[in-house]
Amino acid sequence: MAKFDCDWCAKCCRSFGEFIKIERQVTERDYYCRYGITNEIFPVHVDPQFADEIDEEFAECGPGGNPDHKGCIFMRRNPGGPGFVCAVYATRPEICREFRCYRMLIHEHPKGEVRGRVIGINELKTQDEKLAAIWAEKIAHLPHPFIAHHGVDNHSHAQSPHPVHGHDTHIRAHINGMNHGDDDEWVKNVITILAAHGYHGDPVE
Repeated sequence: MAKFDCDWCAKCCRSFGEFIKIERQVTERDYYCRYGITNEIFPVHVDPQFADEIDEEFAECGPGGNPDHKGCIFMRRNPGGPGFVCAVYATRPEICREFRCYRMLIHEHPKGEVRGRVIGINELKTQDEKLAAIWAEKIAHLPHPFIAHHGVDNHSHAQSPHPVHGHDTHIRAHINGMNHGDDDEWVKNVITILAAHGYHGDPVE
């Protein structure tokens, strides 16, 4: 199993993070939040370096947050470098802890360089033309349980007037409570096909 390595792009924070809203403030660093899809209430504790700005934003906008703030209210620019960070990372909710924006690395051989990444439910990101052709011909059309159960066709980051359905299929799978274990057979089939063509599929833990 490959180890997931976050690059702090914040796509997840902008996507399903938009459903995370502050319900009430307990102290200047402690809040109760609601995850709008499941209606779950959970506590968070804000990192000291972001406490003042989140406190001020909540005081100004109240429950529900600022409509001009796209994504999760706790998504903040990384003060120490590129990308974004989570202001409540240590106490982030379970859906954030479980999310992986790519789910499999594909190598030339078990210890070779990464030739592609599987993102969403069944989309490949690669510069390797041979791998892309194998994926298109042999793998892209394999039946997948989430697609079968929810009538989803393609992975897309396109915006939609229907909030949940505007998200890519991997995020929707998490929103609907589907675990990676639900598609074990699909993963095994992909690994087998890749191996038959000289590639090594390494699922992300």
